[in-house]
Amino acid sequence: MALLLRNTNRLGEVEPLLRRVLAIEEKSHGPDHPSVATGLNNLASFLEDANRFSEAEPLYARALAIDEKSYGPDHPHVATELNNLAGLLRATNRLSEAEPLYRRALASMRRATDQIIPNSQRISATSPFCCKTPTGLAEAEPLLRRALAIDEKSYGPDHPAVANKLNNLAALLYATNLPGEGRPLFRRALTIDEKSYGPDHPTVATDLGNLGALLRVVNRLDEAEPLSRRALAIDEKSYGPDHPKVAVDLSNLAFCCKNTNRFSEAEPLYRRALAIDEKSYGPNHPNVGIRLGNLGSLLRMANRPDEAEPLSQARAGNP
Repeated sequence: MALLLRNTNRLGEVEPLLRRVLAIEEKSHGPDHPSVATGLNNLASFLEDANRFSEAEPLYARALAIDEKSYGPDHPHVATELNNLAGLLRATNRLSEAEPLYRRALASMRRATDQIIPNSQRISATSPFCCKTPTGLAEAEPLLRRALAIDEKSYGPDHPAVANKLNNLAALLYATNLPGEGRPLFRRALTIDEKSYGPDHPTVATDLGNLGALLRVVNRLDEAEPLSRRALAIDEKSYGPDHPKVAVDLSNLAFCCKNTNRFSEAEPLYRRALAIDEKSYGPNHPNVGIRLGNLGSLLRMANRPDEAEPLSQARAGNP
């Protein structure tokens, strides 16, 4: 039921159900059962999406400990737990802690895909994109293609699990400077998720953001802008106006406005994105530095260097 409510974007009803499911699993199976790890992961993922990182982190860590004990260090479930915890550490600017978890998850993923098991949704949820060395990316591509093939065969071509793999592979191709190959994969993932979840679901907003990012890189701003506007509307409705996901959408839309010489439209979007991230992460987070740089660049383009300079100084003080 909690998954249904989340998939139908009734987020306010999800948390108490997730907590209740977790309590039932703990009572039924004991505190160290794999079913409890699943409940912990589901609750932690919800809390992370709600920007409640300090509450999510111990749940992810506990889920990892349970699955390592239950399955051993090289199981696909453990790869997923490692990836989940690493993603949270990266979001909270603890990159030195995140990277070894990502590398370990990638190693587990490599071993797991050799087994050809249908549960590759859990395997390739592991993101290799933290370790953007040429070697890491080269190792990741055949794994992601294989995981995609497994899920297409297991679930059919239009399943959300397939959309997840398409997004992962397209993101890898984008990172390796092959946007032309990534674009149709992003579009196919968007089509699948719109059909699966409806047009106004947060997952669809993520797909819109992915495709829009690629279109911006190849300077197809007239195509990217409506995607950014739609993603912004979905995320504002889903998460509220002050969520970090909204800041990303605002910044993406502002980029389109800035680079089509609509400075007066871009400026309030950049300022709002900056305010959200300062409130969400504090003044010294890398995301805040990015927002300062974006706004400063806009002001310089608008021939307002005196206003841009303090932002540059603030960014210089941002690690």
